[in-house]
Amino acid sequence: MKVIVSGRNVEVTDALRNSVEAKISKLEKYFNRDAEAQATLSVEKQRQIIEVTIPIDGSLLRAEEATDDMYTSIDKVVDKLSRQLRKHKTKLENRNIKFETIRFENIPALKEDEGFIEPKIVKTKRFAIKPMSSEEAVLQMELIGHNFFVYANSDTDEVNVVYKRKDGNYGLIEPEFE
Repeated sequence: MKVIVSGRNVEVTDALRNSVEAKISKLEKYFNRDAEAQATLSVEKQRQIIEVTIPIDGSLLRAEEATDDMYTSIDKVVDKLSRQLRKHKTKLENRNIKFETIRFENIPALKEDEGFIEPKIVKTKRFAIKPMSSEEAVLQMELIGHNFFVYANSDTDEVNVVYKRKDGNYGLIEPEFE
């Protein structure tokens, strides 16, 4: 497994790089050789943050952890990725789906006490989409008190989504159709 380590607002020392590579390499047994993990280390105020993204056959396995200590964040993010892989394996086995990237035989099954319940769609909502600008969509989102808002972009006539980010700013999703 190839591990790419980068830093944002932090210098990635050799010790940090080696620690990230060693910890994430423990997940190597779950993937085929061509798998690649992208780890981004960052510091915001007193928070030491690591974000790891691993592409899996068109989808993404992603985990983020933030603590006061970068090494603790690294340990926690690897634990989180392991749990996600176990859940992912269970979901895919229930649906009889096989991915070429993941080596399922090495992923331990979920224990009964972890209580995985297959999520399902329990509600469908339909609503009229009004053409508006992204700024107006943010205002509408704030008015209704949601953390996302679906609307028709008045400039492009395409469906877009604005959402509130953890940092207090907003994000915009503009889908691309293939």
